[in-house]
Amino acid sequence: MKMLKTVLALTAACLGATGGMAALAIGAKAPDFTTRGALAGKPFTLTLKHQLRHGPVVLYFFPKAFTPGCSAEAREFADHIADFKKAGATVIGMSADPVDDLISFSTKECAGKFPVASAGPAIISGYDVALKMKPGLTDRTSYVIAPSGRIAFVHSEMNYAGHVKSTLAAVEAMKR
Repeated sequence: MKMLKTVLALTAACLGATGGMAALAIGAKAPDFTTRGALAGKPFTLTLKHQLRHGPVVLYFFPKAFTPGCSAEAREFADHIADFKKAGATVIGMSADPVDDLISFSTKECAGKFPVASAGPAIISGYDVALKMKPGLTDRTSYVIAPSGRIAFVHSEMNYAGHVKSTLAAVEAMKR
């Protein structure tokens, strides 16, 4: 209960920076999915349920591979991947890009440190991350999903700055 209160307090503190974009609510069940992704240039099948067996998952959606903000965000997650692992979390990047684009992105921008996966229409709809300005793309929303499969934290803001810091803080709060 204390952990949940800490995560909720962190969420409340960050709501002013979320930009008011739609997102799943804290406590909602995260939709399970299976999709294709890539890690260090190697394609594979990714299932959320399997990832949650290892601990919390940071599922961050980004609009388009190899765009300036998305590349910078991926590099920042890669720079902090040891901190996420220390906190027991898995980081997964998601976009509507085809797997062929993500294979290269996983090596070049993610430095082979975490997987990126392709979000099809069902995933985009299920996580409420459709980019309203450009149909077919995702907005920039980061979720921390507890091992129970429930949403523990949300940061939804088109500016990538703050997503890594806030999701890391939320994951670290879960350990307390």
